Formats: sequence, C-alpha cells, structure tokens
Amino acid sequence: MTNKITSATKPESHATALEDGCCTTGLPPAALAESLRPADEELAMLAKALGHPVRILILRNLLRIGACYFGKLADLLPVAPSTASQHLTILKDAGLVKGEIEGDRPCYCIDLEKLRRMQHLIGDL
Repeated sequence: MTNKITSATKPESHATALEDGCCTTGLPPAALAESLRPADEELAMLAKALGHPVRILILRNLLRIGACYFGKLADLLPVAPSTASQHLTILKDAGLVKGEIEGDRPCYCIDLEKLRRMQHLIGDL
C-alpha cells in the first residue's frame, strides 16, 4: 500500500505555514525552507532501530557491560529470548550492535563508531 499525498491531504506550503503567525522567526520563508540532507535517511534508519524500549535497554546494558553472550544478555531483559533475539537483529541490521560467534555462543557488543556517528547526526539537526 502506498501513501500518496493528494491535494486533499497535502500539507500547507512552508510559506503559508510560516506566514500564519505561528512560526515567527524574523526570517523570510524562503530562508527557512530546507531540503532533505543526504544523512537524513541514515539518521531515520538509526532512530527507527531505537524505536522500542527493549532496544534502548539492550544498548544500555551493552554500554555498561561491554561484550556479552546472548544468554546472559537475554536474562537481563524483560522479554522472552526469542523476542530479545528479534530486537538484537534490528540493532545489528542498523549497525549499532555487532555480534560474533565465540565457540558455540554469540557474543554481542556495541559498535561505538556507529553510536558516535548517530550522536553526530543528531547534533547536526
């Protein structure tokens, strides 16, 4: 299903929205209009990966502990191991968490470079 913006659902233009007195900046509307930046898609993907409290908790635990085997990490979470695995997959797909097999067990840690990148992208908002 595609969400198409039609004339009936299209939001007001930047100029109209800024001229209604709600957003008073002292700048002309053209000076405030901005296009999507190349990094916006990356930031949106990272933000989406953080879109569940359990994923935030996973990151917090990994920041506190460092590297952690899946079983021990799953024990720290208020969800079933299968659900923890799904959340870890989302964080791994976003690049925020790295996983390696050590022996027969997966071990996870935060990709600190990716976390710093996300912090930089947020700072550039």
